[in-house]
Amino acid sequence: MTARSIGLVLGPLAFALTAFAAPPAGMGEGAWLVAGLTLWMAAWWMTEAVPLAVTAVLPFVILPLAGVSDAEKTASTYYSPILFLLLGGAFIALAIERTGMHRRLALAILRGVGADGGPVRLLIAFMLTSALLSMFISNTSTALIMMPMALAVLEGGGSVAEGDAQVPQDGIAGALPMGIAFAASIGGLGTIVGSPTNAIAVGLLDKLAGVRITFAEWSLYGIPLVLLSVPLAAFIVARVQRVAAHPFDVAAARAAIDAHAAWTAPEKRLVPLAIVTFIAWVTQPLVATLLPPGSWTDGTIAIIAALALFLLPDGTGRPLLVWREADRAPWSVIFMFGGGLALAAGMSASGLAKWIGAALLPLEAWPLLLVALAVTVLVIVVTEFASNVATATGIVPVVAALVVALGVDPVLLALPAALAASWRFMLPAGTGPNAIAWATGRIRIGAMVTAGALLDVAGAVLIVAVVWGIAALV
Repeated sequence: MTARSIGLVLGPLAFALTAFAAPPAGMGEGAWLVAGLTLWMAAWWMTEAVPLAVTAVLPFVILPLAGVSDAEKTASTYYSPILFLLLGGAFIALAIERTGMHRRLALAILRGVGADGGPVRLLIAFMLTSALLSMFISNTSTALIMMPMALAVLEGGGSVAEGDAQVPQDGIAGALPMGIAFAASIGGLGTIVGSPTNAIAVGLLDKLAGVRITFAEWSLYGIPLVLLSVPLAAFIVARVQRVAAHPFDVAAARAAIDAHAAWTAPEKRLVPLAIVTFIAWVTQPLVATLLPPGSWTDGTIAIIAALALFLLPDGTGRPLLVWREADRAPWSVIFMFGGGLALAAGMSASGLAKWIGAALLPLEAWPLLLVALAVTVLVIVVTEFASNVATATGIVPVVAALVVALGVDPVLLALPAALAASWRFMLPAGTGPNAIAWATGRIRIGAMVTAGALLDVAGAVLIVAVVWGIAALV
């Protein structure tokens, strides 16, 4: 039997077991059924038993039948501002690709790699750039900016384009999109503004445990974690993708991209719009305080920029983007990501996330280092299937209670949990960057799951080691 056929049977079987077996003590019937749904979707997503977007419709069927939420409420959970960020960002990326501006940006990175740089060095250069950007703008926006550059480099080095019959998925062809996605998520851990989860965790700790973590204090732990994690992720991705076994001519990629052509009118007109959009993303937390609550988001900025693409002339008698070009947006990926959001909402509404959080309370009898490691591992496992926001909201309060009960330095427990809430890499629907990387068609699901699982395991140890090591020094 193939992995696909095994997953096709295993997923519904896991849900059937929860439907007919009694739930664990303290867990409601609805939460137990959502646990089965989580296993079902995970099995189908990881084995590609059916198209990923098809798996995403399961919450719409199961959650109402399980009594967790009605059909109307479930349908509403498929949408959130991040989907508009994905859509608007995809339009911006398509405009960058259409004008050829992505080739100039990719060329700048290639020049930094050097003439004698190999594919691994190229991978690290793209990942470090992605991580740096993601410290100040959302990880999804970072992936949308970086992915067209990566595809330009791959095509310049001889890798066929996405629309061709055989899109390569081995070596650097799959490693570069995957590495960018992983680095974009890792970079968001560097600062409080790098991910909404960071701010949520900080706010909960302040409210529940009286622990105030400043921007500088977070960065003191977050930036070293990023600097150590990016090379680790690059090593894992390179090994899983067998980059060394598939040579890639970086010099040829640079020569193919470097046409020494003058800037065109569309490029000149797109650059100011891209810069303004980038500045708006960076300053979003500051500007949002001056406007009605919830009105100025990353998604709002992306859609405003997307509207401008259809309105602003490119200097050749047409707009910067027309619908025929925009219709190439990854609609199935957007819907697949919505399925992940619906599942996360079901975990929260059913009480499953709260039950998992309460399961942490007996850990107070363990040695503190083991408690920190166990909490970090559990948060990473949960956040692979629930949204990082839901994970932080459900588990950080329990960790805060543990901190108060044990009377220990809150940084040693709370900060690893907060960082782990955004540490998820296994599934295409898990994060915006993963979904964007998957949309390139260059990544095998098995490779992403394997690399993501290895990074999850290594990350649990690394997060605790970095936090405890720096805490000991300061």
